[in-house]
Amino acid sequence: MSNGMKIEKSGNIAKSSVGEQGAKDVEIRWLISKEDGAQNFAMRMFELQPGGYTPLHEHRHEHEVFVIEGEGIFVYEGKEHQFNRDYVIFVPGGREHQFKNTGNSILRLLCLIPAAAV
Repeated sequence: MSNGMKIEKSGNIAKSSVGEQGAKDVEIRWLISKEDGAQNFAMRMFELQPGGYTPLHEHRHEHEVFVIEGEGIFVYEGKEHQFNRDYVIFVPGGREHQFKNTGNSILRLLCLIPAAAV
């Protein structure tokens, strides 16, 4: 890496299990973060195994999500919304939400958040 830039294949970036209470079979890769010099945004990739889900939660910051592959249900303020590959999902701050993998293959989500939220 030179001049503060980063170029890397996503599969080469370490992933870790999401250990929050209420999460099941979810892993995360921090693709771009403050550690890379990013001051405004953090880019993460979530991988949910079939039957996996993120915790039902809320927080102050927004999410911008792009569905790379798979299918699932987005729970937002108590309502369920089906989605699959190539969907975009905007989650405003302060709203209860959850992602669930309802398919038979991996669900891969690209998720951007403000760097200040990390």
